Amino acid sequence: MQSSEILQQIENRWHNAYWFSRMLINKDKYVALGKENKLLSTIASSLRIIAKTNRNSSDTIILQKQTLRNLIEDRYKKTLSTKIRVETLLRELDEMILTVEDMDVFILTCENIMVPLNDAIKNIPSDDKEFTENIAKSYLDVQGEKGLATVINLWDDLGVKGCLTAERTEITRAFTALRILLNKDLTVSDEDRDIVLSGFTQEFERRAGQKRKQRAGGSLEDVTDFILDYYNIKCAEAPVHFQADIEVDNWVKTKDSWLIGISCKRTLRERWKQVSSAESSILSKFKIKYIFHVVTYDEDLSDEKLTLLGGHRHIFYLPDNSRRLEYALNHIGLKDYVRPISEFINDIRKEIK
Repeated sequence: MQSSEILQQIENRWHNAYWFSRMLINKDKYVALGKENKLLSTIASSLRIIAKTNRNSSDTIILQKQTLRNLIEDRYKKTLSTKIRVETLLRELDEMILTVEDMDVFILTCENIMVPLNDAIKNIPSDDKEFTENIAKSYLDVQGEKGLATVINLWDDLGVKGCLTAERTEITRAFTALRILLNKDLTVSDEDRDIVLSGFTQEFERRAGQKRKQRAGGSLEDVTDFILDYYNIKCAEAPVHFQADIEVDNWVKTKDSWLIGISCKRTLRERWKQVSSAESSILSKFKIKYIFHVVTYDEDLSDEKLTLLGGHRHIFYLPDNSRRLEYALNHIGLKDYVRPISEFINDIRKEIK
């Protein structure tokens, strides 16, 4: 590609479809008006009407810019805290939109990128539990407590796959609608169309990625909640001022009013050597009887981890068919610290009844 062609591509006004979409959603520098579908539709419709009623008029872009300013200022006139951000947005839009053709890109961004994007993102689940709970319940209904390891292992995978499938459905629907619209417009070249579609996809992925981050992190706690709720085991409040180096998902009060901390994890990767330095006397101070760890991928659960943590009243529940479980149960120095996952619920019941 020659330098002149590269420059022409860089200067292509349709690149602004992406930058407009970023500006409209930015709430730190601007005011994130791009989240308001009604306002976006009003802006796009108003600007389009002016373009139609003032076709070939030299005043068209001036009228459009003033209308855009009036609509945005009117929307935020009662929120003084946004004044500087509104002015920044209007100033930068004024610098980017110089012609009627530039305004056409802005209109398309509002109407055919931002509104469909907002709808698509809204339709993606914020919580993956809806994809996991019914399937997990089926495993426990059929397999009982022997299905616990399977449920814990599948929980993340089912939720992630379900949400990603929803993402795929939404982007395919919105992408197709935008592509059809662009194909119908004979003034939009193949290159212009590709620029808009790639910008749309890039912005969708960025916002969908933010939603994935919001979903992440709570999944393991969710599976603990689900399991305890399924077996009608009531959760207790965490001990006041107790700071655990190992994350504890839930607490259960025993029949003698002490507590058992419960942690469900695929692997135990915390700084366990530092954790082990907290003697069991600390647990006693806060009336913590045990910490139960349900670990489903246990190959990195070394003898040293088991003995150091086990000596401080940490009990590890491992898959019934685990090689590490069989080894530890037959080891005189480890057998007191490990149990099959299938005994997890029964052990809790013994402590609370």
